[in-house]
Amino acid sequence: MSKQIIPIELIEKSIFIIRSEKIMLDRDLAELYQVTTKALNQAVKRNLERFPSEFMFQLNKQEKDELVTNCDRLGTLKHSTSLPYAFTEQGVAMLSSILKSKRAIHVNIQIMKTFVQLRRMYLNNKELADKINELEKKYDKQFKLVFDALRALITTESPSKRKIGF
Repeated sequence: MSKQIIPIELIEKSIFIIRSEKIMLDRDLAELYQVTTKALNQAVKRNLERFPSEFMFQLNKQEKDELVTNCDRLGTLKHSTSLPYAFTEQGVAMLSSILKSKRAIHVNIQIMKTFVQLRRMYLNNKELADKINELEKKYDKQFKLVFDALRALITTESPSKRKIGF
């Protein structure tokens, strides 16, 4: 499919890092798939053997509160009595095996592309940071020599000026 069914930016805004994992909340996934959160979670519960803890986990109250505090768009979650489920990249991929609609297939493809793009961006940023650190180490020595020379010039006593008069 050449045109995007959902803008990547919308998906990126739905990806959070919790427990050192990039995750998407059940409510955001349900919205993207155009189903209710209840329907999504029921489909998952009917297929729980496909969702081990590294694919999906339920947030605890502290994680939920932190998410609500840090993300304005999750205000409605603040007053919810239930704790949301979080799906890792593998969990989102597994959803495609239980959600059979054409929309679910296209949404899943777009989400997977977004996860891949985010991974590439992270790797590119890490490579850039490593190169900058390498350059800093290399040039720190050279700049240190220059600064030492400048300090030496500044601290050397200038020839005393003759006083006029007396």
